Amino acid sequence: MMIQLLAGDIGGTKTILRLVEANGSDLQSCPADKVALNTLYENRYPSADYADLVPMVEQFLTEAKETVGEAQPQTACFAIAGPVTQNCSQLTNLAWLLNGERLAEALSLDNVQLINDFEAVGYGVLGIEADDLETLQEGQPNPTSPIAIIGAGTGLGQGYLINLDNQYHVFPSEGGHADFAPRSEIEFQLLRYLLDKHSITRVSVERVVSGQGIISIYQFLRDRNFVSESEEISEIVRTWEQKAGQRSQVADPAAAIAKAAKARSDRLSVRTMEIFIAAYGAEAGNLALKLLPFGGLYVAGGVAAKNLDLIKEDFFISAFNDKGRMNRLLEQVPVHVVTNQSVGLIGAALKASRL
Repeated sequence: MMIQLLAGDIGGTKTILRLVEANGSDLQSCPADKVALNTLYENRYPSADYADLVPMVEQFLTEAKETVGEAQPQTACFAIAGPVTQNCSQLTNLAWLLNGERLAEALSLDNVQLINDFEAVGYGVLGIEADDLETLQEGQPNPTSPIAIIGAGTGLGQGYLINLDNQYHVFPSEGGHADFAPRSEIEFQLLRYLLDKHSITRVSVERVVSGQGIISIYQFLRDRNFVSESEEISEIVRTWEQKAGQRSQVADPAAAIAKAAKARSDRLSVRTMEIFIAAYGAEAGNLALKLLPFGGLYVAGGVAAKNLDLIKEDFFISAFNDKGRMNRLLEQVPVHVVTNQSVGLIGAALKASRL
């Protein structure tokens, strides 16, 4: 018997909903990561146009019914860009207070599960195809070993999967808030710059390994006169600095810096991305040391996917493996970049199948 499931990726700016179909007997007889899910209908909506998730889902299901003829999901899982506690979430950048039980009742669903968006990525790596990955290091895969996930975006997400009874279970982590560990003289100077600039007593790794981190590294190199800046990137960064309360209305400096680095059109941007990618690889290596994820370490998040050519250069994987006596051990860890930006939706659908 075929059953329908509803998956969602809920963000402050946009929400993507997907109606999927799965074989009900498969859900009972095999691990969720082996379940074949067929997408029936998908659409995206501006989150701020709706007072709550319920009217959005109702509109989606009406549209889906008109398109595929039937839209009656039994369970749903929504990935939330924010913390989830006891199946409830207050979105960080949206005035929505979501409660799984309330949503299930309002939408006439058997079960609704809310999960953090990076937890959804954890489930998603189980459901993506080989074409959705770019392998940085083949390693020596072990299908029973832990899997690690790391992803730089607005912040730095981390998590892991453990194989229990032939089924992977996803666990969250707040590893992105661990201390930034400088490895070179220039990184020690970057640490001191950030401490002074923000009047703080410690620097978390996500202050460096994130979209904001790219900007911070650029500002550090500029302010300390390491490399001269080009007029074009200088204007973008300074406009962003001046528009502190209106930054959503100006160009993203991190994207501009990465683009200039890829084109080799700005020396300061090139050096910024070299430092950023090396720090990213080093932190991924730290995570690998703690988990020994011979099931694979997956680099997710928009920063890696959008800067794949730069990530594929030697800075990331060299820093990943540069762990002294543990170097050869980390060379055995498979390292992949997730290029499918729907990995969170895939994960939410897989989680819904487990309900």
